Amino acid sequence: MRSCEGSINGFYLLVKIASEDLHPVGITCILVGQSGIYFYISGMKWESRFLLLCRLFLTHEISMFIGEYRHTFDSKNRISLPSKFRKELGASVVVTRGLDRCLFVYPKAAWKKQAEKIAVHSTGSSAGRGLSRLMLAGAVEADVDSAGRILVPDYLRSFAALKEKSVVAGVNDRIEVWDEKAWATYTKAIERDADEFAERLGTAGAL
Repeated sequence: MRSCEGSINGFYLLVKIASEDLHPVGITCILVGQSGIYFYISGMKWESRFLLLCRLFLTHEISMFIGEYRHTFDSKNRISLPSKFRKELGASVVVTRGLDRCLFVYPKAAWKKQAEKIAVHSTGSSAGRGLSRLMLAGAVEADVDSAGRILVPDYLRSFAALKEKSVVAGVNDRIEVWDEKAWATYTKAIERDADEFAERLGTAGAL
């Protein structure tokens, strides 16, 4: 898939060429402006399809979770997901062991992509096999109930040492669930080293 970006008359233009995700509906170009999102569909004029196509676009391309929220586990191992996240998460999610002793929660579409990336290395190096076992074997699908809660199995809660009070953090295409005290310790450390991290990423061309 090739892509190019630019600005036209104050609009932000994102062109996707031969996109595997959007090809079935013929979307070849997306124009994002203050008044909404417009899609170019092969053989059709520019027109707004916000309710239908914006949902499709968000699901495939620009779903992003940000922010941190405090939530509490109930006596049945259920925790509420932030209300701002629920629409994009859908009716069910995938919960698995994450890195740094937290849990990763993915929308099903994002999980499929992540699992495919992990599977590529599942029979290569020992590190690849280990990560594959950690995340794939430990994954479980969890339904989101009418109150926006998911049930976290005992083995996953034990892995992340999740007590009653937890932090639910949005991290781009996934959500992370942390024990509240562990999150405070972790964020304090990364805040202290933030300048060093930024310098390293800048040297590597990531910033």
